[in-house]
Amino acid sequence: MFKQQESDLKRAFAEDGALKTHVGGQALIEGIMMRGKYNWSVAVREPDQNIYIEEHDLASGLPKNGWLRWPIIRGVTAFIESLMLGYKALEIAALHAFVEEPEEGEEGEEGGEFGHKEMVFSMVLGLVLGIVLFIVAPAFITNLIVGEYDDHTLAWNIVDGILRVAVFVFYIWLIGRMKDIQRMFGYHGAEHKTIHCYEHGLPLTPENARSFPRLHVRCGTAFLIMVMVLAILIYTITPLNALIAAWGVPDGPLKLTLVIIVRILLMPLIAGVAYEITVKWAGSHPESPLVKVILWPGMQMQYLTTREPDDGQIECAIAAMQRVLEREELEAAQEPAAQPA
Repeated sequence: MFKQQESDLKRAFAEDGALKTHVGGQALIEGIMMRGKYNWSVAVREPDQNIYIEEHDLASGLPKNGWLRWPIIRGVTAFIESLMLGYKALEIAALHAFVEEPEEGEEGEEGGEFGHKEMVFSMVLGLVLGIVLFIVAPAFITNLIVGEYDDHTLAWNIVDGILRVAVFVFYIWLIGRMKDIQRMFGYHGAEHKTIHCYEHGLPLTPENARSFPRLHVRCGTAFLIMVMVLAILIYTITPLNALIAAWGVPDGPLKLTLVIIVRILLMPLIAGVAYEITVKWAGSHPESPLVKVILWPGMQMQYLTTREPDDGQIECAIAAMQRVLEREELEAAQEPAAQPA
C-alpha cells in the first residue's frame, strides 16, 4: 500500500541519513496515539489481545498564518493543542484498555469505573500536583536554603532550578517502578522505534522497528528538560528585583508568593522558547553536533521514560502510524485533482 511512499523515504534516507518528518506520537494506557498532518489515530491493545483503532481529523480552530503561529507563540499554541489531544487520546485508551469481561448472560461494559469524570479529575489533579511539585515546593525549599530572593538572586535561581530537575527525575524514577507505568514506558519506546523506522524509509514491521533506538530527538521528555534548563536563565534575567523594590514587597511569605506567581506566569514564554529549540530547530537538524550537545540531558532522561517494547507494543504503534500514513497518502493523491486545469 505504501510502495511509492517507501520509495520516496528510501531516497530521502540515502541523501540525508533520515527523513525529516512531522509525525509525532504519545504513549497511552496499553496503546499509542500517532499524529500526522491531517489526522490522529489511537491504537489500543484490548484485554482480548485485539487491537482497537480509532482515528479523527486533526482540526484546529486557529488560522495557519495568524499571530498565534508566530515563533514562540506557536509553541504555546502547540502545547495547548497537544494537551487537549492527549486528553482525548487517553480517554479513548482508558475506555478500551479496561474493557470488562462479561459474565454469562451479561453484556460487557467498556471503561469499567474509569470514565470521563475520572479523566477530568485526574487531569486537573495532575495539573495542580505539577505546579506544587515543580514550582511551589522547589521555591519554598530554596527560600529556606538560600534566603530571600532579592538578596541572592543568581544563587536562588540556580538552586531552585537544580531542585526542580531533581524532583522531576526522582518523580519519573518513582512512578517508573509501577507495573502499569512500566508498560506505558514500553509503548513510549515502541512509538519512538516506529517513527525511527518510518524516518529511515523501511517497511513498518516489528522486526525493522526493533532495530532502532528507543530514544528520539523530538521526544516530549527532551522538551520538558529543556523547559527546566531554560527556566533558570529566563527567571534570572527577569527584572523581578525591580518589581519587588518598586512595590516595597516585604520579606517573608508575601515576597515568596510573588516569586511563585511570576514563575507561573512566565511558563508560557519558557515553553514557547523550548518548543523553538527542541521541535523546530533540533527536529530539523537532528544530526547537528550542537543539537546533540544541547539536547543531551533530555536524551539521557529518555532512558527513564522509555523501555524496550515487546512485539505487541510495536504492533500497536505500527497500527496507529499506518492510519496516519494512509490519510496522508490519500490527501497527496487528491492534490493534483484539486488544482485548476
